[in-house]
Formats: sequence, C-alpha cells, structure tokens
Amino acid sequence: MDKVIAFQVPVSHIDKPKKFTFPFYYEPHPLSILAAEQVQDYLIENEGVLKHNFGLDGWNEGLVIGKMFGVLVVEKPTGELGFLAAFSGKLADSNDHDYFTPAVFDLLDSSGFFKKEENEINKLNKDIELLENQLDYTQNVKLKAELENTYATHLALLKNQIKKEKEKRKLTRQQLMASNDNSSIDARLEELRQLSLKEQYHLKDFQRAHKTQLSDLESKINAHKALISQLKELRKSRSFSLQNKIFDSYSFLNSKHVKRSLLSIFANSTDSKPPAGAGECAAPKLLQYAFLHQLKPICMAEFWWGASPKSEVRVHKNFYPACRGKCEPILSHMLSEVEMDENPMLQNPAEKLNLEIIFEDDFILAVNKPTEMLSVPGKSISDSVYLRIKQQFPNATGPLIVHRLDMSTSGILLLAKDLDTYKKLQVQFIKRKVEKRYLALLDGVLVEDCGEINLPLRVDLDDRPRQLVCHEHGKPAHTIWEVVQRFKDKTLVYFYPQTGRTHQLRVHAAHPLGLNTSIVGDDLYGKKDKRLCLHAETLIFTHPIFKTRISLQVDIDFLAV
Repeated sequence: MDKVIAFQVPVSHIDKPKKFTFPFYYEPHPLSILAAEQVQDYLIENEGVLKHNFGLDGWNEGLVIGKMFGVLVVEKPTGELGFLAAFSGKLADSNDHDYFTPAVFDLLDSSGFFKKEENEINKLNKDIELLENQLDYTQNVKLKAELENTYATHLALLKNQIKKEKEKRKLTRQQLMASNDNSSIDARLEELRQLSLKEQYHLKDFQRAHKTQLSDLESKINAHKALISQLKELRKSRSFSLQNKIFDSYSFLNSKHVKRSLLSIFANSTDSKPPAGAGECAAPKLLQYAFLHQLKPICMAEFWWGASPKSEVRVHKNFYPACRGKCEPILSHMLSEVEMDENPMLQNPAEKLNLEIIFEDDFILAVNKPTEMLSVPGKSISDSVYLRIKQQFPNATGPLIVHRLDMSTSGILLLAKDLDTYKKLQVQFIKRKVEKRYLALLDGVLVEDCGEINLPLRVDLDDRPRQLVCHEHGKPAHTIWEVVQRFKDKTLVYFYPQTGRTHQLRVHAAHPLGLNTSIVGDDLYGKKDKRLCLHAETLIFTHPIFKTRISLQVDIDFLAV
C-alpha cells in the first residue's frame, strides 16, 4: 500500500530546500510545517479511530502516553511532492496503521518469530513461577528458616549455660587449690575435667543432630532450586538469542541501498549494543520506507503530540530534533549518502562577539558572557571565555573558570587569576556563600507571585545534553523564583538557584511540575527564538583576599533584544 500522502494545499510555489534537513538541530522547512499540520489535523479528526490516549482534553481514561510524530517530505520519481508520516514506538498497542509508514521490523506481528518465541519464553516464566510457588518447596524453605532460627536460639542458650558451668568449675578449682585437703584434689579435678568434656560432647552432639536434620531438608530444597536454575538459564539463553535475532532483523538502508543491522551500527558505541527502542523512532521508519520505494528525501521534521511525560519536558505541537542516543548512529548510516545542511553545532556563533570585562583586580576578574559563547572549550568549538581570558592574561594560572554558564545563557561569569584564589572562591560556591540572581523572560503568564521548585535532575542518557526530572537517580535541584513584571503573554521573573545543576532553571521553568512555562528562546525545552532569554544578572561574593563583600550586576532588557 502506497504510504505517500498528498498535500491538501498547493505547494508548487514553495521552493524546495537545496539540502536535506540536518536532523539533530534544524528550523522546520515550510514544506515540513505544512506536512506536520496536515498530520495534526488527521490526529484530531481520527482520535476515536486511533484509540490512543494522548492525554489531551476530553480523554482522561487509562494510561496517558504523548507521542513523537515525524514527517518526511519526499519527491516521487515523477517529480511529484508528497510526504510520509510516522510515529515513534507503537500507537494504541499496534505498529499497523494505514496512514503511517510501517515499522522497520514489526515486533507485534502475530505470525512473526518474535511473538512465537515470546510465547515460549512466557511459558518458561510460568513454569518458573509454578516451581517457585510449589507448596512442598515453599513449606520446606519455611521449615528450614524455622529450624535455623530455633537452632540459633537453642545454641545461644546452650553456649551460655556451658559458659556459666565453666565459670563455676573455675571457682571450684580455685577453692580446691586453696584448701589443705591434698588427698582429694586430684580426684576432684578429674571430675571437673570430665564434666567439661561431657558439656563439649553435648554441644557437638546438638550441632551434629541439627546438621543431620537440616541436611535432608537442604537436599530437597537444592534439588528444587536446581530445576528452577535450569529453567532460568534456558530462559536467559533464549532471551539473549531472541534479542540478537531482533537486532539482526532491524536492518537499515541508506540511499545507495547499503544495508546495516543494529548490531553493526552500534558495534563501536560505548556499550557495543543498541539501546532499548533503537530503530523504533519516527525518523528511521520514514527514511527506510523512502529508500525502499525509491523516494527522494527532501526535508524532515518531528513534533510532539499530547501530554508531556512526567520526567521529560515535551510541549504539545512543538518541533524537536531527533534523539542522539538512539537515532544518531542509525541516521548517520542512513543519511551517509545524502547531502545535508551543515551541522550548526560545529559552527561558532560567538566568533564575532566581544567579551566585556566588568571587574578586575590582581586576583579575580568578572566578565559579561554574551549568549551563545561557551564558558570552556567544547568538543568541536574551542573558542570560549576560558580561551579568550587565557590569551589576554597568559600569566594567569589555575583553572580560571570558577563556575559556568550554559552556552546560551548570558551574564556574569567569575574567574580567578591564580590557583589559590580559585580554590577559595570554589569553597564559597560549594558552601553556597555566593548569592546569584538570574533574570528570565517566560513564554506565558504566571498566576502566582513567587515560589520554590524542588525537582531532582539527571542527564537524558539517550538524548544528551537534555535533562530529565528523576526522583530515583536525579541530583537535588532547588530554585526560588519571584515575578518581576507581567506582560500580555510573557512574564519577567527572577530566579535564585540554590543548587547549580545543568539546565536547572530551564527545566524548572518548563516542566509541568515546575512553572510549566518555558523560557523564551529555549530550543531544548520550549521554542527557539532570537536568543535564550536567561541572564545571570547579579553575583554577590566575598573577595577571597580582601574579605570585602563584592556585588556585581549587569542589566539586560529582553524586550529590546
């Protein structure tokens, strides 16, 4: 069945892009936007047919699962433009939907090897569960625990009694040795020795009897455990074989029809194996279908539809880049022969920007870092505050940079000219003796005037550098905030970070459990704009040498930017 969808509006007046979309950082092309809007109309019109709870108004039953969708504008061999649509993962517990491109490999196919082998593994699970809950086995395990508990109690009592009798005999010996009745001493000492031996024999007999009683029980338990272990080993072996067979079944084409499996693609990754869900995202599905059917990729975009997950920040209808952990290795192969837009992350947006020094003495200096300048050299861009200050002050020693600001965040950055000053300033930051205030323009109107946010954060391992809210593995992150001014559809706020986690203010602003309102220009957690409207406005600290309190402030007018 042909999955190419015709545009419902004329598009001949729209110029095609000269190069294909760089999938990990892009501005959606007008053709991609039109395609996405058409897919969104379809989702609204067919909500009842799809039977998937996206968590939108009017459907609150069951598990809420927002979903990433993708569109790929393609050119047919005839020159006609159309587009493909796909979703990440599965939709309403199915991979098979007429409107959307199929999965690269359909795990849910009832006639496929996965379902058949899954049924066999499920049978093993049931057999293991039956063995683990078999009555005579559970009774024997319980009886063994009771015997060991009783034995431990009785053994302690017996040893205590033996200890008391030993002390009595010791006292008796001392009394005998002090008496003058030499005729009976030897006989009495021998009698005491025999009593001691008798107690030791009694202790050994007690221990031996317990061991014999326990041995019979343990042999039955161990024989049963051996059966369970055999089934678990069989399950492990079959699961491992199934996983590898699945990885081999996920084979991806590039435009030259060169095919590579998941195992091959991820062979040189950190774990040397694909992460869970690799190959299930929208982008690989779209490109696979295009290459299989001789369709030329023109441009691509992905958008979120539905409620945001509890851990991530995803905004309904917003466009997002492809994830790096799962998709970057796959798409690197699939697009290896396609001419793409240049990677903007390899370009230095701060190349022509000036770095203003706002405070300097013999020991420290502070700069007003412009937006889009790195604090320290990155993987692909070396230009940074560190490098520029190092060049300007070649005799400065130590790490220089006392704290950091995100590349897109502007404002006050403190530096030390020598190692001793650096260490003293670091202590102030670690002990939270430094007062920091950030100014941010939010893309919405807040109702409350002030508050606190406590949401622990950790990195998204599948999509660095994005951060996740994670109560299990996240590090504590605490932000105090207050409203400065409200506008028609924006809010100016002060942020007072009490901790210094990566992207803390950005996530705390955008997350539904935070302010639920992203910072203007936040291309990771909100919508891209002229700039990220987050500025480190005020920094108050104690001079590490002179011990005077220093207050620095750099104002900014986001509305004039």
